[in-house]
Amino acid sequence: MRTGLSILIALVCLVSRALTQATDTLNLAAIGTEPHWRIVGRTAAMTDMKGKRALKISDGPGMGVVWLDGYEFVDGVIELDILGRSQPVQGSFVGVAFHVLDGQTHEAVYFRPFNFRVADSTRHSHAVQYVAHPDWPWQRLRSERPGRYERSIVPEPDGDEWFHVRVVVGRPTIRVFVNDAPAPCLVVDELSTRGHGSVGLWVGEGSGGYFANLLVRKRAV
Repeated sequence: MRTGLSILIALVCLVSRALTQATDTLNLAAIGTEPHWRIVGRTAAMTDMKGKRALKISDGPGMGVVWLDGYEFVDGVIELDILGRSQPVQGSFVGVAFHVLDGQTHEAVYFRPFNFRVADSTRHSHAVQYVAHPDWPWQRLRSERPGRYERSIVPEPDGDEWFHVRVVVGRPTIRVFVNDAPAPCLVVDELSTRGHGSVGLWVGEGSGGYFANLLVRKRAV
């Protein structure tokens, strides 16, 4: 009897967990046509790129942010595929935004593909970055808290190929995994106190990029 009850409780827990972590597939193909998708600082269009149907975000000055207005995310998992480029140096800053309020107020985890496989140890350690705009851009973090909010990625992805990203947000900690690695390449505590907002895509100064398969699993709160 006790064994049967234990199995029943375990099944209930598994079903409950599955229900509270249902996956939302955010339709990138709707960007540019669906008014709930907001674009700041860039243009965006769907295209075929290296075997994937992807959203291409254009190059441009300043940050570019694309997000689903009205979508609410607190804690959970964000997954997507990203394609940047290894050349030129300082030419590719690509990532995911979350807890987005607008184009200036959000958190982001982004990547510098030109640093993925570089021999220089300092640049190699600047492959993945967490920021919390507007208060904590990368410049302030590198100056005031060096080495805490950016890291290398090992094993190193190819900066000119698609790589898979999984960002696990569990306040206050954020963990970043690349290409299904068992260990995170970056673990940080959030710097924003807002703790909620939308989910979207992010590109940095002068950069565009390609994005595909954006999935979100919210954790019940």
